[in-house]
Amino acid sequence: MEHREYLPDFVAEFEDRILMVETKARNEMTDAIVLAKKEAAEKWCQQASEHALKHGAKAWVYKLIAHDQVQEQMAVLDF
Repeated sequence: MEHREYLPDFVAEFEDRILMVETKARNEMTDAIVLAKKEAAEKWCQQASEHALKHGAKAWVYKLIAHDQVQEQMAVLDF
């Protein structure tokens, strides 16, 4: 099985969590590959969170958002 490197669009750290965000074109939001990557990222965040919380660190949260939801001067917390 081939393992590819995954780089999210951005990661933001907050006081209580770490947010991993991926943006996609609105017309790609239901694409099978995009949804498979979303599922894998959510599973990774769940496993990372379980490990982190056992060791006093922050939980990881994954967000997939449509590109047209992102606007200039928007705060990460708006997601």
